[in-house]
Amino acid sequence: MLAGVAVRAAPEEQEAAMAGSAQATVIVGVDASEGSLRAVRWAAQEAARRDTSLRLFHACVVDPAGSETLPEHVDRPLRHAAKIARTAAPGLEVEIQVRLGLAVDLLLAESAHARLIVLGSHDLGGLRGALVGSVALRVAAAARCPVVVFRGQADPRGPVVVGVDSSPASEEALHFAADAAAARGVPLVVTHAGHRRTPSIEPAFADQRAEDRREIEELVTGWTRKHPELEITTRVVDDREPARALMAVAPDAQLIVVGSRGRGPVAGGLLGSTGNDLLAHATCPVAVVH
Repeated sequence: MLAGVAVRAAPEEQEAAMAGSAQATVIVGVDASEGSLRAVRWAAQEAARRDTSLRLFHACVVDPAGSETLPEHVDRPLRHAAKIARTAAPGLEVEIQVRLGLAVDLLLAESAHARLIVLGSHDLGGLRGALVGSVALRVAAAARCPVVVFRGQADPRGPVVVGVDSSPASEEALHFAADAAAARGVPLVVTHAGHRRTPSIEPAFADQRAEDRREIEELVTGWTRKHPELEITTRVVDDREPARALMAVAPDAQLIVVGSRGRGPVAGGLLGSTGNDLLAHATCPVAVVH
């Protein structure tokens, strides 16, 4: 709760708040930007798929001490966002949460208990002076739950694309992506993208590509059994820029999923160049999974 301010939710919002506090929920950052509202719509539909509640989160860095109600510039976007969420997912439990503090710090604390955090590609309230994307980048690098940064468009007919390698992080990313594709009833494209330094040694290069493909196919075997109805395609792509390869392998993708080895709250390499490039340039939502 924002210090000094009582958030007077509508009766249905108060009831949803009590229900949502008892379970892991989907959290979406809200401000007055169009990017934020698109993220709210996507997050509402995702919460409905997961059969959980949605929390609309707003951070304030200035405490309007002594006020009994939220300022209009805070209250109006939140009410509008709640309406969008309920329209996108009728019957969804929606909670409004306003906190005093820096958005990054507060969201990282919330990530310990959330099922998923969804952020627009613009700054959250209270950090409008920061570089565009800095909040999303820092939260995605260090959150303890998956983070989706809503960019571009999410074509509901497009596949889910996941980038994998041999790391535990990519195994978690594959888990997230397979469940997401199955829940949406769309194909899953499992992609290993990297650059070989010795492509001129053709036999060794071909052998390595074949080994990479075998490893990926072994990796997806368990998910084929778990989701027998899921169409899974594996791709091995040689590219100096893995992020570019992931965006190109399915231009109509509705979601790109990558793993993260992030170890702290400071942005700058913790996601790796692939994650950073995707969050900066992808034309669809990007999920970063720890």
